[in-house]
Amino acid sequence: MIKKDLTVLSQEDVFRLIGKEWMLITAGNIQHFNTMTASWGGLGWLWNKPVAFIFVRPERYTYEFIESGGRITLSFLPEAFKPVLNLCGSKSGREIDKIKETGLLPLETERGGVAFEQNRITLDCRPLFRSPMQESQFQDSDVLSRWYNDRPGGSLHVMYVLEIEDVYQ
Repeated sequence: MIKKDLTVLSQEDVFRLIGKEWMLITAGNIQHFNTMTASWGGLGWLWNKPVAFIFVRPERYTYEFIESGGRITLSFLPEAFKPVLNLCGSKSGREIDKIKETGLLPLETERGGVAFEQNRITLDCRPLFRSPMQESQFQDSDVLSRWYNDRPGGSLHVMYVLEIEDVYQ
């Protein structure tokens, strides 16, 4: 894992990176963590900082780790790891040992986050802001009904803004 600067991201199509290739959101520390797959999120610039935006439902096991504070990493794996991403997005860490099941090899980042040896890119992040989504705040009711109709799979997401402090490749 080699530490890089943000220019690594300028060489990526971030829409494809998150929306099509997906990412692992990992929270906790090297001794106790959980990871989940996500395909919703974004990268940008806010409050004069490079940031990532992620969305996690409170029902997800990773949510508990995020809420307990500490580092959050966003990991992007090579295309060959799509089955790993599928497993990490469809199984709960409450029920299975995702690391054992996938063969991912955890590494600790310089700031204490959790990355994986197989990652193509890792963003080591510090939480800045959180906000639970609320029905009354949706400007487009079609989005609410399409993605949250009768809450299939749970409640509305919580949005997090994370400062990207380190990038590894």
